[in-house]
Amino acid sequence: MLNLTRPDGSLPEDFHVSRRTAAGMLFAGYAVAAFSADAAPITTPSDGLITEWTTIPNGAPKPLPAFVARPAGKGTHPTILVVNEVFGIHEWIKDVCRRLAKAGYVAVAPDFFYRSGVDLPAKSDLKEILAVVNEAGDAQVDSDVRATTDWIKKQAFAKPQAIGITGFCWGGQVVWRSAMVDPDIKAGVAWYGQLKKVTLRTAELKAPVLGLYGGLDKGITLEDVAAMRAALKAAGRKDEIVVYPQAEHGFLADYRASYNEAASADAWPKLLAFMRANGVA
Repeated sequence: MLNLTRPDGSLPEDFHVSRRTAAGMLFAGYAVAAFSADAAPITTPSDGLITEWTTIPNGAPKPLPAFVARPAGKGTHPTILVVNEVFGIHEWIKDVCRRLAKAGYVAVAPDFFYRSGVDLPAKSDLKEILAVVNEAGDAQVDSDVRATTDWIKKQAFAKPQAIGITGFCWGGQVVWRSAMVDPDIKAGVAWYGQLKKVTLRTAELKAPVLGLYGGLDKGITLEDVAAMRAALKAAGRKDEIVVYPQAEHGFLADYRASYNEAASADAWPKLLAFMRANGVA
C-alpha cells in the first residue's frame, strides 16, 4: 500500500509500485503515485450529465485544457472550479466533478500543468512530478484561474455571478489565493492546502473561504492552522477552518490510503452548504 500523507506529495521511499500494479492503476485512470492497492474508489455515474474536455483561451500559444461536467438539458447553473492535487487531472478529479454536477453545478477542472506535456497521472517518481508542478508558478496559475472564470461567464449553461472554487492539497492553496486575486470568485473551499504562504496575506481575501483540514496531517500542523485562524481574526475575517482530529492529509481522496470515510461524509455537505450560503447556487 502507498501512504501519501504529506501536503504536496511524498518522499521517494513512499513509492514502491510494481509494474503490474502501476499498469492496473494507470488503466483505471488514477494517479499512480498515490493510489492505494486497498482502495475502493467511489465512482459517480455520468447519466444525466454532460462530461467533456474543452479548451479555454488564456493568452498562451496553446489554450488551457479543462475537464467539464455539468447537468444535461437546458438552463443555467452555478459553477465550481475544481483545482487538482499535484497529480494533475486524473480519474478522481473527474469523479469529484461528476459529484458536483450531480448536485446541480457546472464543474470545471483546468489542467494547470498542461504546458509541460507530461502525463502526470502516469508518473510515480516524486522528483519528476514536483519538477512539473514547480514550473507552474503562482502568477501563471492565478492567471489561468482568471481565464477560466472569464470563460465561465460567457457560457450559456453557467450563471455568470455564481462562481466558486474548491481544491485539494496543492489546489487547496490555490483556493486561498484565488479568493484574493479573482473578483469573480464568490466562495472557496480549501481542502488541506498549505497555509504558511497565505497566512501573511489574509487581508487580501475578497471572498469567504472554508478550510477543511486533518488533525493528523504531518505537513500542515495544528500550529499552522492556529496561526491562520489568528491571522483571519486579526484581519477581521469570518472565514472558517474545520479540523477533523482523526483525519490525515488527503482524507477526501478515496483512492488513497489516507481516505477517511467519516471525515469525508461530514465535510462534503459542508462544501455544498458553504457554496449555497455564499451565493454559489
